[in-house]
Formats: sequence, C-alpha cells, structure tokens
Amino acid sequence: MIARRLSLLFGIVFLAIGGLAFLPAVAPLAPFDAPVVVTLDPHFRLLFGLFPVNLAHDAIHLLFGVFGVIAARSLASATGYFRKLFWFYLLVAILGMIPITNTIFGIAPVYGWDVPLHLGTAIVAWFAGYGRLSVDPLQSKP
Repeated sequence: MIARRLSLLFGIVFLAIGGLAFLPAVAPLAPFDAPVVVTLDPHFRLLFGLFPVNLAHDAIHLLFGVFGVIAARSLASATGYFRKLFWFYLLVAILGMIPITNTIFGIAPVYGWDVPLHLGTAIVAWFAGYGRLSVDPLQSKP
C-alpha cells in the first residue's frame, strides 16, 4: 500500500521537476565555463541553480512521472516501477561519478549535486521495490 502512494508521489514530483526545468526563472542557463560539455544540448540549464538538466534529462523525468502515476494503480505495478527506477537511477548515479561518463556519453549532464540526488532516489526506490515498502501489510502472513 505504501509503494502505491509513494509511486503516485514520485510520479507527481517527477512531472513537477520535469515541467519546472523549462522555466527560465527556476532553471537558468549554465555558465559558459561549466565543467562538462553536453553534445546533444550544449545550452543546458541548472535547475534551482544546482542540478544540471537538458531536454533529454527533462524528458526522462517526465517519462518516469507519467509511469509513476500510472503504476500507482496496483501494488504489483508500483513495485515493478520502483525496481526499474532503482536500477536506472543507480546506473545513472554510477555514471555520474565517473568523469568520462558524467554526461551519459554527451546526452545528458549528470554531475555535481545530481549524483547524490540520483543515488538517494535509487535508495528510496530500492526500499519501495525490493524492501519492506514493497509488501502489502494486509496481504502478508505472520
């Protein structure tokens, strides 16, 4: 039951973050001396002045937001959603820690504060997909 509610919450947050990243007041352009170069979208932005995002990054947030809202319909789909979310964000966090891959091969910037944020997302997704939050307390047997 908790995984379903958390899935809906994650979906709404991902949709909000994906939408906010298009507002120039919330996500100003990255400075010209930004530490990495993204070949897909060289004019990437810094969401809240901290998190580097671009069009591909925003599309992933919106996609996971839609899937999160849809997955909230049942416990099985919510746990499946969080299992996929866990592996994806764990991989993204690991790639963000390696200097040569911190732009996901030139597609999306993932460095700086994005790494601990994605790692924290993966940890919560693990608890909701594999841990105690994935069990329905009404269906579990003592």
